Amino acid sequence: MKGILGRKVGMTQVFTVEGTLIPVTVIEVNPNVVLQKKTKEVDGYEALQLGYEDVKEHRATKAAIGHAKKANTAPKKYIREIKADELMGAEVGSEIKADIFAAGDVVDVTGTSKGKGYAGQIKRNNGTIGPKSHGSGHHRHIGSLATNGRNNGVVNKGLVLPGHMGAETTTNQNLTVIKADAEEGYILVKGNVPGPRKGLVVIKTTVKPVKQVKVDELVSYAAAEETAAENN
Repeated sequence: MKGILGRKVGMTQVFTVEGTLIPVTVIEVNPNVVLQKKTKEVDGYEALQLGYEDVKEHRATKAAIGHAKKANTAPKKYIREIKADELMGAEVGSEIKADIFAAGDVVDVTGTSKGKGYAGQIKRNNGTIGPKSHGSGHHRHIGSLATNGRNNGVVNKGLVLPGHMGAETTTNQNLTVIKADAEEGYILVKGNVPGPRKGLVVIKTTVKPVKQVKVDELVSYAAAEETAAENN
């Protein structure tokens, strides 16, 4: 498994040379710095601690500054641990770039979903709407909470109720990498990923059995522009 941190930029579309349109999410992936290596001998498990986006020292704590100096880098805004057994060869202070993934890799993308504010039971939990006929006092209400005789009048834990919707850590699985460019610092992922624009996301190798699929060649606009310039 391998992984990297990035920021969701937004969605666009690309075309294959056969003319197929592919909707993709653009994820900005600047180099991640390895801040720490967790090993079985010391920590009981293997993982990499990655840092993303520099923070000015006067905005960081002394502990964060000292931790970052061990990797000869600036304090980081985001720090995440990834169980990246394929990247355990990386040393503390080295950089992980977007080219750890390639076109055709299948990944899981984790982010914080968009916050929807306070929502009722119907919208938040996909509840059933009550009768709409005249005289019904139950349209978008919660419904029965505790029925005597069936559960002794106890409201069970985990009951779906109105409350704050969204703003939760969620993962979209089985997404295909369409293109990864380390020089420009971005990864194109087929489909949508969680969170708003500029939201932090973690891209990891999928936990599903299929780790790689075939991806058709994309149209190269740079090559087309060069050809047009030569013809002119």
